[in-house]
Amino acid sequence: MTLTLTTLRFKETETYLMAALFIAGNIVLPQLFHLIPQGGIIWLPIYFFTLIGAYMYGWRVGLLTALASPVINSLLFGMPPVAALPAIMLKSTLLAVIAGLTAARFRHTSLLLLIAVVLGYQTLGTLGEWVMKGDFMLACQDFRMGIPGMLLQIAGGYLILPKK
Repeated sequence: MTLTLTTLRFKETETYLMAALFIAGNIVLPQLFHLIPQGGIIWLPIYFFTLIGAYMYGWRVGLLTALASPVINSLLFGMPPVAALPAIMLKSTLLAVIAGLTAARFRHTSLLLLIAVVLGYQTLGTLGEWVMKGDFMLACQDFRMGIPGMLLQIAGGYLILPKK
């Protein structure tokens, strides 16, 4: 079956309302995971609602969520640290675009598509972070420590996103 998607435009009020909802999720969820030692690094919660928003409402909602969430979290809570913002915002932006375009192209949710989205943004983001920081091992941190978070994005996304 195909998924009924709403691809919102920047000129629509609903775009900003939905983005605000997903931004709020991306503020609350990381705070919960930061109660666990190294919870942010292991569970990658800042990306979760970016994935959901972009897949359900298109890349524009995802992009607004991707750009605002890390900055607001950093300003309010100091996490992520300012030095980590460029890499996180790069990965968030890649996630928003890849998830939004994948949903628009395939018009359904599947574990395989979500695996492709998560591996896609993480791989491209790792390459971008390597270029930015010049340290391959640091750039690979999400692949070294964040596997539980990637699995959470895939499984959680599959459970939350509509299938029909």
